[in-house]
Amino acid sequence: MVGAVETVVDVLSAQRLLVQALLGGFVIAGMNLLGASLVLVWRDPSQRALDGALGFAAGVMLAASFTSLILPGIEATPGGSPLPVLGGVLLGALFLDRADILVPHAHYLLTGKKRADAAGQSEQVPIDEERLAPVVLFILAITLHNMPEGLAVGVGFGSAAAGDTSIGSAVALMLAIGIQNIPEGLAVSVAAVNAGLDRRFYAMVTGIRSGVVEIPLVLLGALAVTVAEPILPYAMGFAAGAMLFVISDEIVPETHLRGNERVATLGTMVGVVVMLYLDVSLG
Repeated sequence: MVGAVETVVDVLSAQRLLVQALLGGFVIAGMNLLGASLVLVWRDPSQRALDGALGFAAGVMLAASFTSLILPGIEATPGGSPLPVLGGVLLGALFLDRADILVPHAHYLLTGKKRADAAGQSEQVPIDEERLAPVVLFILAITLHNMPEGLAVGVGFGSAAAGDTSIGSAVALMLAIGIQNIPEGLAVSVAAVNAGLDRRFYAMVTGIRSGVVEIPLVLLGALAVTVAEPILPYAMGFAAGAMLFVISDEIVPETHLRGNERVATLGTMVGVVVMLYLDVSLG
């Protein structure tokens, strides 16, 4: 009888976890869609604004990597040893490094501008197949980088279900990933529009693309750490290492290429402050 009750409790707990993780996946995918949809109203964002927004995203991810993944992961390790988490960090960075070899960098597309006619009015360029191919690579690269974000949110909810962190910490991580998805979604939409793709069409595609990638990984991360709780420190380190790699290898260099490093740095500092506030107020 007791065993049957325990089984029922386990099933209900798993269902609750899946619902929480699923909602978290929809939130981060929805905020990516929100960012992509900004291109419908913000017709021609300047490179300075984009670099500042991406710097903000980097700051949020940087703080979240430590406050919501690395430090809680160390606390969840028996004996408080940092080695499992640090090993996961290295594995996450190595995974993104190998993946970037398969999906080349294409962020230079963000510098593309629309033509101006004789009156100085901006007009949409036709689809350019030579520029469209690297846009596809760029979209693949961003999609690849959405993977550790989805995994991180899932691991956050899974660790909360396991009792190693609070649900507030998981929600803070979800909001952090979602917030940084907004400028990221805008950036990829701008790149697509500069290559001649339709604004409304690509905004819709961005939401679908993000959801298809992030939502399953959120569920996978949540289930993995509850079914096999000993992997939790490794999983938290892996997600953090992957995000830190994206910050250092992708976002920071790109935001410092065109003389906007001061704006990007200020954006990073604001992002760190926002994430720390979320972590303290919700954790």
